[in-house]
Amino acid sequence: MVADTEIADVRAIKRELAKARRRGWARFMRRLAAHGSFKIGFALFLMIVMLALCANFVAPYDPNKSDYRSILMPPSLDHWFGTDGFGRDIFSRVIHGTRVSLGIGLAVVVATGVLGIFFGLLAGYVRWLDNLLMRIMDGLMAFPGVLLAIALAAALGPSALNAVIALTITFTPRTARVVRSSVLVVRELPYVEAALAVGAGHGRIIFRYILANSLSPLIVQLTFVFAVSILAEAILSFLGVGPPPPAPSLGNIIAEGRNYLQDAGWIALFPGLAIAAAVLGLNLMGDGLRDVTDPRMRSEREAG
Repeated sequence: MVADTEIADVRAIKRELAKARRRGWARFMRRLAAHGSFKIGFALFLMIVMLALCANFVAPYDPNKSDYRSILMPPSLDHWFGTDGFGRDIFSRVIHGTRVSLGIGLAVVVATGVLGIFFGLLAGYVRWLDNLLMRIMDGLMAFPGVLLAIALAAALGPSALNAVIALTITFTPRTARVVRSSVLVVRELPYVEAALAVGAGHGRIIFRYILANSLSPLIVQLTFVFAVSILAEAILSFLGVGPPPPAPSLGNIIAEGRNYLQDAGWIALFPGLAIAAAVLGLNLMGDGLRDVTDPRMRSEREAG
């Protein structure tokens, strides 16, 4: 009878914890829905993503098809964003280029998140590895981020995969430091010490308790990594070490238009606006997530 009572109590506690988690997620979503910057950024970025995903259906022309009867045409009803020096439709190229740039940015975010979590958890939880790993990260961070990415991409060669590798190496140290700083705080909290005291394994402690409670700053960091990756990919492509033509990316469309800035400025203008819109949307989303997940900023906003 005592054992049955204890089992029932444990089940009741688990049910209450599950309800508390659901209430927490509901409060979190309500705060996000009420945050003006996040809503604007999310709507803007969602529109860009939907255009990129539906590029094959939205784009009126083949982005790589030349039409020498329509060279350097200004924006019109036939060509909303004008045409380039080969008669290719800029609107179609911008939409397809946005898909390429977003794909590279997403790949960098995933790879940076995985590596940042791995090295950050190791450095924050395994004390004797902390100094070694962080000195390596500090060495990588000593180089300006864009210059390091350009050097790595130039050494590896121009391709989308090499751009992802170069940007991942560039942004992983900063992400790892964010994860490490959260782990250093969380591992000293009472519930982690209690889990150790009752004999919980290190794997369970790391993933069930430490990592789960370190995700908020990581998610905020990755939104900014996404934004900076899109911008950095455009820089790499502009310099000729990103995805090679004729496949469009926002950076190499701008690079193609630099020779026509005086006579056909629309070639570089519209992909530049697409980059600005994507980066703005992600930054607004990141600001909103930071405000909602940071209790200090939330309390200051409520007090104000």
